[in-house]
Amino acid sequence: MAIVEVNFHSTCLNRMVTYKAIIPTEHPIKNQPFKTLYLLHGFTDNHTQWLMGSRIALLAEQARLAVIMPAGENSFYVDDERRGHLYGEFIGRELVEQTREMFHLSTKREDTFIAGLSMGGYGAVRNGLKYHETFSHIAGLSSAFILDRALNSTPHAESLLERRSYFESIFGNLDELIGSDKDYKALIQKLKNEAVDIPQLYLACGTEDFLIEQNRDYRDFLKQEAIEFTYVESPGIHDWKFWDTYIEKVIEWLPL
Repeated sequence: MAIVEVNFHSTCLNRMVTYKAIIPTEHPIKNQPFKTLYLLHGFTDNHTQWLMGSRIALLAEQARLAVIMPAGENSFYVDDERRGHLYGEFIGRELVEQTREMFHLSTKREDTFIAGLSMGGYGAVRNGLKYHETFSHIAGLSSAFILDRALNSTPHAESLLERRSYFESIFGNLDELIGSDKDYKALIQKLKNEAVDIPQLYLACGTEDFLIEQNRDYRDFLKQEAIEFTYVESPGIHDWKFWDTYIEKVIEWLPL
C-alpha cells in the first residue's frame, strides 16, 4: 500500500489543490485496475482527517480499494460561480479525470464510488447524484442535510452554521435553493423523471447525532419516492467512533 499526497493545478478551482490517495500496491488479478472510493471530509477538516481519524488505510488495503481524499475547505462541495470555485465540478469531473490519469484506476462507473461524513456526506450525495454517470454507489455518514437550516438562518446568529451570510456564500441566493442542483431531494426527482440509473445509496446516522432528524427526513423522502436505498441507525454521536465503524460497513457494502 502507498499513501501519496498529490498537488496539482485545478482549472475548476483556479489554484493548486491537494489530496491524499491510498493506492494498494498490488491487485489479486494481474494488471487489473483498482476500484476507487472518493472520500470527502467534514466541516472544518481537511484531506488528512480520514487518515488520522479512522482505519481507512487498513480497510482500503484489505479490500484492495483505492481511496482518494480531497481537500474541500468548508465549501460543502458545491459550485460558486461568482468566485470561480467550482468544487462540485472538481469532485465530480476534474478530480476523477486527474486521478485516473495518475493512478491505475478503473474507468468504469460500476467501479467508482463516492462517500463522505457530515458536510462530506452532503457533498457525496449531491455530487454522486449530479454526476450519476460517473458514480454507481453513494454513501453518506451523518450527512449534513441542512437546507432547511440554511433557509431558516438569520443575519446575526452567533454560530457560522446558523448565519445567513455564510449559507449565502455557499449556496448563493437562498430563495433559489429549493429545486436547484444543490437540493438533494430535487436531484432525486430529476433523475427519477429522466428515468436514468440512480446510484445505489447507503445512509447511516447515530441516534444521538444532532443531524438524526434531517437524516430521517431524507430517509422518509426516499421511501416516498420509491428509491432503492440502505438506511442504518445505531447508537452514536457525531464523532470518529461512529464514522470509523460505518466506513468499514460502507466498504463491505460496496461491490468489491
